[in-house]
Amino acid sequence: MRTYHRGQVPSDRFHPSTGSRTKEKEEMTQDEKWLMNYQEVKDFIETNKRNPSKHRIEEHDMLNWLKANRKLVNAGKMRSERVEKFRELLAMTEQYRRKNQYE
Repeated sequence: MRTYHRGQVPSDRFHPSTGSRTKEKEEMTQDEKWLMNYQEVKDFIETNKRNPSKHRIEEHDMLNWLKANRKLVNAGKMRSERVEKFRELLAMTEQYRRKNQYE
């Protein structure tokens, strides 16, 4: 844990109305979090030309988010406004799906 000069909390970590420490992600709505994760995964795939790997710790959050949302789509439980965007993302993941090198 980080220690601050004289025990003061930096202004970016202090929420004035509640008087407590907050994190940026805690202040976001569910839709904002979903869109942020969607954009993070989309940017990752476009930049790296591959899907998040299960072998790299720093990519686990993106991979878990993809798997959890894929399950929601398959179960028919995802919000209708998110389904179209997520299907576009799934199409991108299929494009960079790992191929058998011997085929």
